[in-house]
Amino acid sequence: MIDTATPPTGFRRRPLAALAKAEYLQFRRNKTLVYMATVFPIGLPLVTFFLARDGKAPTAAMAATAFELLALLALLFVQYYSVLSMVTTRRGEGVLKRLRTGEATDWRIQTAPAIPGLGVTLVCTVVVAAVVYGAGTPAPVNPPAIALALLGGAVLFSLLALATSAVTKNAEAAQITSMPVMIVATLGMGSLRNILPDRLAAVADWTPFAAVSDLISLGAAGKLATAASSDAALDFAGTCAELGRPFATLALWTVLALALTRKSFRWDDRG
Repeated sequence: MIDTATPPTGFRRRPLAALAKAEYLQFRRNKTLVYMATVFPIGLPLVTFFLARDGKAPTAAMAATAFELLALLALLFVQYYSVLSMVTTRRGEGVLKRLRTGEATDWRIQTAPAIPGLGVTLVCTVVVAAVVYGAGTPAPVNPPAIALALLGGAVLFSLLALATSAVTKNAEAAQITSMPVMIVATLGMGSLRNILPDRLAAVADWTPFAAVSDLISLGAAGKLATAASSDAALDFAGTCAELGRPFATLALWTVLALALTRKSFRWDDRG
């Protein structure tokens, strides 16, 4: 529980920094959460990368697959689930309601739980990128597209966590209420969209993680995640021209999640 009786030094001047620090300390003390947030987002993408390599020269497609898996694990389990669990727990303990009586504005209180996960995602990305590109993989075609996918995805899935908390009674119930978002997100993986029936694949193209997947694939390999292996990779200018739809999808979902959060977010279990 965060002690809100005595605001930390400098709270009046930097309320978001103070809240983020408090959330980071709570995050760090949860050894299971730290383990899940680092070992899996780093380990599974790298294992997948080296299994796909299997003595062959590493390719941009292998890098794209590794980064897509990193994004899926980081955004769902580090960002989405941890924010959902923390916010629901804070609400049940009455912390959110007490924080509203202090100096911090509502948006700062809602933003703070997402900052530790964002930092962990950044560290995981740096580690995976260092190993993948250190192994001789061709340089990414459009690095800003990868950064946009991870940052935009972190914002979106944090907002989805805040929205989901409105129908989540406690931290244990989060295991159930989080399932729809996780299932829909998983359907957005490029490998799954390629094997879905055409109509279902067309719908899956507009899901939140599909946008993240396409941005990552364009950035790392120069083509969409659902493109055939025989399709030619685009250059930097070509990938910029293809960013429109995945970026619009990501932006649309972010606006919808923000609107839903503003309408349904609960600060108290009794409210």
